[in-house]
Amino acid sequence: MGGITAHRRPLAVIGLALTFALASAACTSEAEPTPSPKHNVELLNEGRLTVCTQLPYAPFQFRQKGKVVGFDVEILDLVAKELGVTQEIVDTPWEDITSGKGVKSERCDVAMAAITITDDRAKHMDFSDGYFAANQAMLVKAGKPYKELKDLKGKKVGVQGETTGAAYVQAEQKKQKLTFKVVEYEDFDGQQHALQTGQIDAAINDLPVWTEYLRVERHQGKYEITAEFVTDEKYGVAVKQGNSKLLKVINDVLADARADGRYDRVYEKWFGMRPDA
Repeated sequence: MGGITAHRRPLAVIGLALTFALASAACTSEAEPTPSPKHNVELLNEGRLTVCTQLPYAPFQFRQKGKVVGFDVEILDLVAKELGVTQEIVDTPWEDITSGKGVKSERCDVAMAAITITDDRAKHMDFSDGYFAANQAMLVKAGKPYKELKDLKGKKVGVQGETTGAAYVQAEQKKQKLTFKVVEYEDFDGQQHALQTGQIDAAINDLPVWTEYLRVERHQGKYEITAEFVTDEKYGVAVKQGNSKLLKVINDVLADARADGRYDRVYEKWFGMRPDA
């Protein structure tokens, strides 16, 4: 059974206002909570909803022409607007997001980074209702004969560490007694670069992310999705445990946006289709 090799890359911390002008992240653990203009929700920084995310992870959050944009960004814009504040994004290591450290240490008010809701993660932070459904998928270089995990005998499979994709691959490897080697990367950039340069033979990540990856012109014809793994995941917005006021506002905004069509419009903008009913 293959082992796990970890690859680490340096990560920067940036701040971003709702206008998306890049600035230094101002959120610190010493910040005194201040109430939002509406709903009287306490926020770490006056007039700002501070968000922990990891960049890039298109189409959910990524830089485009000097701005941070994406599906998750626009959904949280709706929350910020309801609170009467602007959104500030803090680029955060993935392990700090999934462990709840970002919200527990009061670096951020919320974490939103295509985070799948799991029982283990829910021990460390509170989640909103699910706002997006996803499965896992396998991306390979075009023409390669890998259609299932069992086709990768003796090969290298790249995953992003601390993700449900990594957990799925490792569980299936053990269950099926598969003999490929799992190579773990800290972020999506490292994983996709490894596939491009031939360091790995296949990469497992969320289906919508690989679908977006293939929309990029320079990737077309060079890579293909050869398998989808039904994992029935739901993404959620995370807050510090016990922050019920903010969580209620988030859930109310999600429900209202689905009811009045705003969610569908944002979804169609970033995925080119309306969500399934």
